[in-house]
Amino acid sequence: MKMTEENSSGKSEITMEDVRNLVKKKDEIEEQIKAYYDVLEDQGVGVEDPLVDEEGYPRADVNLYQIRTARHNISCLQNDHKAIMAEIEEALHQLHAREKAKREQDEAEAQGEAMEQEVTLPSPFARVDAVTQGSPACGAGLRVGDEVIEFGSVNSGNFKNLQNIASVVQHSEGKPLRVTVIRAGQKAQMSLTPQRWSGRGLLGCNIVPIHR
Repeated sequence: MKMTEENSSGKSEITMEDVRNLVKKKDEIEEQIKAYYDVLEDQGVGVEDPLVDEEGYPRADVNLYQIRTARHNISCLQNDHKAIMAEIEEALHQLHAREKAKREQDEAEAQGEAMEQEVTLPSPFARVDAVTQGSPACGAGLRVGDEVIEFGSVNSGNFKNLQNIASVVQHSEGKPLRVTVIRAGQKAQMSLTPQRWSGRGLLGCNIVPIHR
């Protein structure tokens, strides 16, 4: 049987193809066992029926050679069947254990990446506490609760007060501004173009400073 992968210790790792091959081999053994049972049935005897008559002589009404051969092969094949069932069970156990280990590793890596990103994200300086439907801010994807870390040229390093944002907005009417926010612990970027709309102002949202 072909073993397709090797682990770091040099041992071959079981794959799904290996399991399928084992199951195929098991099915073949079961077919052979059935064929030999059919031989016994044709002779009118079972696995344990005596092959001598009442006087102790070999029975003349059956093919003794066929029966003995079939019984011997059934016994051998049943041992093979038991062994391959154990192989299949062990192979499935290995596959499940490897899948579980891989899943746990992926989860740990994802958690590590999330923690790393959380650590490296800059501190937000403002938070969106209102977004009006149909406004430029709504169309850009800004949501209530978004924490702003970049608004055009304003960022965590140079933000002093909301007038900084207001000034950028006034000087950028009709021009797209890059806005970066923290949303649910993840960084999200969007393009927001200040412009006239049916409501008040050029954005249609309310931003409040975050006091650290």
